[in-house]
Amino acid sequence: MSKELARQGDQKGMELCEPCSGIQRNWRRAPGHAELVQAGHRKEDRSGREVTITTYKCERCGTKWEYENDKANQQAGWSVVGR
Repeated sequence: MSKELARQGDQKGMELCEPCSGIQRNWRRAPGHAELVQAGHRKEDRSGREVTITTYKCERCGTKWEYENDKANQQAGWSVVGR
């Protein structure tokens, strides 16, 4: 089982607060919400270029998010990574 499939399986039972539910996933430049607190960032290689991935945690429901800022990929953006 791939890492992405395992992550999706873990998220099926998660309940997101209303602001988290409204975040548009996998779309670069989509806004987050006011209760997301930045937890750190890292650089990763994507097809020979470096992209920044910033982690956040929701103060209301505790959901952990990552925002991938990849200017070459319009479908980068927000993704839920757990609790």
